[in-house]
Amino acid sequence: MNHFFQNDIKLENERVLLVPFSLEYKESLKKIVFDEAIWRYMGLSIRTEDELDEYINSTLQEKIEGKAYPFIMIDKESESVIGSTRFGNINFHNKRLEIGWTWYGTKFQGTGLNKACKYELLNYVFEQMQFNRVQFSADIDNYRSQKAILKLGAKQEGIFRSNYIDQFGNKRDDVYFSIITDEWLDTKKKFFSEFQFV
Repeated sequence: MNHFFQNDIKLENERVLLVPFSLEYKESLKKIVFDEAIWRYMGLSIRTEDELDEYINSTLQEKIEGKAYPFIMIDKESESVIGSTRFGNINFHNKRLEIGWTWYGTKFQGTGLNKACKYELLNYVFEQMQFNRVQFSADIDNYRSQKAILKLGAKQEGIFRSNYIDQFGNKRDDVYFSIITDEWLDTKKKFFSEFQFV
């Protein structure tokens, strides 16, 4: 397996701290995860502690199998766990990956924390990993997420039909977006100037 998945990746700016996903955050996740609104456009729903355990175990297993690198996101001001995100669909040969599987507790949505997290993730992918492409996706009806992705400077590419099955067994379409390394310097200056320090 690629040694990348053994790395202890911690990302931080004035607003957020991202740390590797681990079981030690279960109690903190319990405070925010049991909210149906979070899972409306996801392929799962977490309503019970058993479902949370299943989610934690499957997330950790994906890292063990080298399928994804998941993070816990922490708001530094309140010292609260705010949700989870991950690097997935990682292709080291072609230097591309997807940032996604992202969710936030509802009280942390629309606060600017998403932008702070995404800056650290993008900066790491382009400047540390030296990758060429980052992609994002959002359910075709999830206009809030689509707007949030566009606010990162990503470009909409197209619609992937019947791309996933939701928690109710329905086939769902996704809208895909990307940022590529050739655009990153300009994107960083235009969309993330508040996170760059001299």
